[in-house]
Amino acid sequence: MFATGIENSYPTIKLPDGTTHRVDELAKTGHYERWREDFALVKEMGIEFLRYGPQYYRVHLGPNQYDWAFTDETFAHLKELGITPLVDLLHFGLPDWLGNFQNPAFPEHFAAYAGAFAARFPDLQFYTPINEIFVTVMFSAQYGWWNECLTSDLAFVTALKHVCRAGVLAMQAILAVQPGAIFIQSESAEYFHPETPAARPLANFLNQKRFLSLDLTYGYPVSVVMHEYLLKNGMTDEEYHWFDDQNIKAKCIMGTDYYRTNERMVRADGSTYPAGDVFGYYVIAKQYYDRYRMPLMHTETNMWEPDSVGWLWRQWANAYRLKQDGIPLVGFTWYSLLDQVDWDTALRENNGRVNPLGLYDLDRKMRPVGRAYQRLIAQWKDVLVDESYGVHINY
Repeated sequence: MFATGIENSYPTIKLPDGTTHRVDELAKTGHYERWREDFALVKEMGIEFLRYGPQYYRVHLGPNQYDWAFTDETFAHLKELGITPLVDLLHFGLPDWLGNFQNPAFPEHFAAYAGAFAARFPDLQFYTPINEIFVTVMFSAQYGWWNECLTSDLAFVTALKHVCRAGVLAMQAILAVQPGAIFIQSESAEYFHPETPAARPLANFLNQKRFLSLDLTYGYPVSVVMHEYLLKNGMTDEEYHWFDDQNIKAKCIMGTDYYRTNERMVRADGSTYPAGDVFGYYVIAKQYYDRYRMPLMHTETNMWEPDSVGWLWRQWANAYRLKQDGIPLVGFTWYSLLDQVDWDTALRENNGRVNPLGLYDLDRKMRPVGRAYQRLIAQWKDVLVDESYGVHINY
């Protein structure tokens, strides 16, 4: 599956004056006004799969209360165009009435929303229930950047158990309506490098912590160190073992997102900074595959101009090599269709600064990476790889 996405983040942030502000990337990029034009660009690219979803905070108005007007219109048009949505149900934020990810009532309300969506669109098959759980909880409850803006291990574990539970319950609710549903997690594939020997203990800890969101979602047994960390910071043994009993993994594809910021250097003082693509997507993605042994998809990457075309080809080369080496990789994604706004500050500042990361700019003009991706798709979409011998067979 060659894919792109329409970036639809909507966390809340705290402004310098102490007030809160909802960041809505669809508003910042003009999608609400130009969505028909944006879907036409997907067709122009030759892309058949689109990561796209309703803005959760605009749809779920209260318990069992929904406003489907914009969603009905957009998803009907996607169907008319023959574009298959990978439905993105939650992207970094909650409706105001639910507060934030510390709310223990959130999982059940979200599951009700997921079930209602599936009932309204019963022919849809592919879902990303919650985008990048690890990033969601780190940025909201560990770094203090979004939503609850907290900075403690207790807040992190609380958010983690709520968001992972919400994701599992949502998948179960969707399967009750659409038994053929397939779930693509879209998780940030991380790695932490120690800058000095003194940083090794923390780097080792973080390299276990990075797996927690998928460990819980898939019911994978965590290490002793992580189990102690979870219990010490508010997760009960009963809550932990609940995930063991859900058995949702067989319906999932492990989506992995990779950017130049995903590998980080760890200083002895505990701070981290981006390391660039030291190992690269191949090595990091294979670490995740070796842990979970399930189908894999490259679900997000991008790079600023003028380095975007070279980055695209490096990511594709890594994905292609994984496929040649027998890893069941089923898709590749440049994220996103359009330039993004204010991701240079991880959405923490409301500057309105355009980041040239898209296949198209915000005037809807194709960027060089768009032409390169369009060409890549045209060349490779009908090529299958014999995983035993690396032979390329055209059908």
